[in-house]
Amino acid sequence: MADTESELTSPEAVLDSVGVGPWPGPWPADPRFDRELLAHGDRRNVVDRYRYWTVEAIVADLDRRRHPFHVAIENWRHDLNIGTVVRTANAFLAEAVHIVGKKRWNRRGAMVTDRYQHVRHHPGISELVTWTRERGLPLLAVDNLPGARPLETAELPRACVFLFGQEGSGLSDEARHAADGVLSIAQFGSTRSINAGVAAGIAMHAWVRQHGMGE
Repeated sequence: MADTESELTSPEAVLDSVGVGPWPGPWPADPRFDRELLAHGDRRNVVDRYRYWTVEAIVADLDRRRHPFHVAIENWRHDLNIGTVVRTANAFLAEAVHIVGKKRWNRRGAMVTDRYQHVRHHPGISELVTWTRERGLPLLAVDNLPGARPLETAELPRACVFLFGQEGSGLSDEARHAADGVLSIAQFGSTRSINAGVAAGIAMHAWVRQHGMGE
């Protein structure tokens, strides 16, 4: 048993604590199965239906079922929340995560879910807007700004892009002006804002409650 906090909380420790051992009995002939995993076991953080599958097979299966919403987050100062956003987007089966600004981001919080989640990069807001316009996707900023519609009562489009700002400073002025609408998340305490990764999870879950529960 790990006896230090760092060992208990490291991604490696978490991944080593889950999974299954080598495949018992004759191996399946299904090409989706990975021979190395069948031989040595599968300790990845995946649901049971994907045990022993190749990464490519898992992504292909997810692609058949992805929800038509996207999540975008500004990344001007290497926002540490991006890994959490990617991991949550994978859990809610978002079509893609869009990183706007700096291309590099801290993958530690993603817990390797970026292997299964499509992640795209846009150098700036204008490029993201062009991308959304070409596909007819409304760009919905999520920030507690004057005039914002409450997320809790808003009717969300089935196909859309949720946009989140940098932790601390929130959405850039360019992002605010480019958005087709702004949604706010109800807060009742003393803090001015909530963590961007948490806000993204709340927005994604709101979408799932409206559009994803019958699928």
